[in-house]
Amino acid sequence: MFRFEDPIYLYLLVLIPILALIRFFSYRNQKKRLRKFGEPSLLKSLMPDVSRFRPSVKFWILEGALALLIVMLARPQMGTKINHEKRVGIETIICMDISNSMMAEDIVPSRLDRSKMMVENLVDHFSNDKIGLIVFAGDAFVQLPITSDYVSAKMFLSSIDPSMMATQGTDIARAIEMATHSFTQEEGIGKAIIVITDGEDHEGGALQAAEAAKDADMRVYVLGVGSTKGAPIPIPGTNDFMTDNTGNTVMSALNEEMCKQVAQAGGGAYIHVENNSAAQEQLDNELDKLAKKETSTTVYSEFDEQFQAFGLLALLLLVLEICILDRKNPLLKNISLFKRGEKREVSSERIPHARLLLLFIISLASSFSPLASANAQTSDRQYIREGNKQFHAGNYANAEVSYRKAVEKNAKNPQAAFNLGNALMAQKKDSAAIEQFQNAANLESNPLRKAQSFHNMGVICQTHKQYGEAIEAYKNALRLNPNDDETRYNLVLCKHQKQKQDKNQQNQDQQQKKDDKKDDKKDQQKQDQNKDKQDDKQKQEPPKPQMSKDNAEQLLNAAIQNEKQTQDKMKKAQQQPQRRTVQKNW
Repeated sequence: MFRFEDPIYLYLLVLIPILALIRFFSYRNQKKRLRKFGEPSLLKSLMPDVSRFRPSVKFWILEGALALLIVMLARPQMGTKINHEKRVGIETIICMDISNSMMAEDIVPSRLDRSKMMVENLVDHFSNDKIGLIVFAGDAFVQLPITSDYVSAKMFLSSIDPSMMATQGTDIARAIEMATHSFTQEEGIGKAIIVITDGEDHEGGALQAAEAAKDADMRVYVLGVGSTKGAPIPIPGTNDFMTDNTGNTVMSALNEEMCKQVAQAGGGAYIHVENNSAAQEQLDNELDKLAKKETSTTVYSEFDEQFQAFGLLALLLLVLEICILDRKNPLLKNISLFKRGEKREVSSERIPHARLLLLFIISLASSFSPLASANAQTSDRQYIREGNKQFHAGNYANAEVSYRKAVEKNAKNPQAAFNLGNALMAQKKDSAAIEQFQNAANLESNPLRKAQSFHNMGVICQTHKQYGEAIEAYKNALRLNPNDDETRYNLVLCKHQKQKQDKNQQNQDQQQKKDDKKDDKKDQQKQDQNKDKQDDKQKQEPPKPQMSKDNAEQLLNAAIQNEKQTQDKMKKAQQQPQRRTVQKNW
């Protein structure tokens, strides 16, 4: 398929007929001026070296070179837009443990780095399979939805770090449960869950989650990373090691027994990663046992740049135009291919002007530097186009992946940041979407597109009833695009809702004050009544004898003992284990 990456430059082709008209009228005026000097037949004999056709040939050669340069600016490309390939393979979800304990260096360079190398080797061995990536610690989230794009898998793999997880710890059950819901809905295809961990499960429930995955026709394989002897966990940026609540250095060891139990419950196998090659071979043998099925995969291919051919043709035409002389060559007079004795059609002043125009077009082309930057521009724009197709198809997760790849290729592309914000907004990831819209607004130079970024920020804030922030965002959008009626309507609506919200808040505050005053009055009345009753009682009852010093000490000791028992009960209650309460941050 042939296409132009920047077709807007093709409008410059209108210069071709304009220059042709200019030359036509110039030819007529020149002909009229020559008739004033004398008869054409007499002038013909007076100018024997003037060629009739050479100026015309040179002019049309320059026109052709100009057209080729304009086409080169439009960046012609050749390639296949979309391929629907039939592949026979399996689906694999990799759950990688990125808790702090994976930073232990009992294997070189560290448990986490060794795990990354293992996954990279695994991806290299895949050809027709689909792969997804989940990272987990105290919680889990999908890093890469299941896909056949192995380049994306490697790219996301390089950015994995324990700092990505806000909740530390190790919850293998959460990772397996998320993996079971991350496969496609196709039936009859082998589905494997590969858990890469050191086996320190702090939350429990991993066996039950593995059994549930097995019941759903999935197989759970566990790759154990680390040594059973244990090793301290280094703190990044320091020479210290992580300590527990009592101040002792944490020694993290591989829990092989637990890993084997999870693999057995999931119908898979346990593999201890000591040598990557041996572990890879054993894992490949296990995965080969799974059922494979033919699936349809959509592959987006890159478009190759073809501007080089057009530039070479333009250069050849310019060289040819220079080699052709305006007059006939006296040395080649007898073998001239053009007719003799014709008067010159084009003045010598027209050709230099055309050459200057071509030099201007060449300098314009060099300013865009297609030779140097075509490949870099193609990549991020291609990812944006892929993301747009996936976004319009409703596949927002994959669209997010494509847009993030575009941002990775060119962090200063405002369109990539804006589209990424839209994909995040569609997935209800509002805080991340606002961050991307802010980046797009900072990078964008077009006022209308910049206004759209502020408009979307206002929509998100309005959805969360943050009317003050929404009003400010809508104002920024209207400053850039005063003709946006939708933004103006949203601004008025937010102002009305904010006034209503403030009014409700004031009413609540006033009602609260009234209730507080009523409560104060009731308390005062009760205090007065109690005081009156105590006075009456004191008048009626005889005076009590004063408490002795021994009795006072006994009562004080009893109160201290009760307080101590209460504190002991609170400490025991706090020490009771609870689900999702992180007791260990490794």
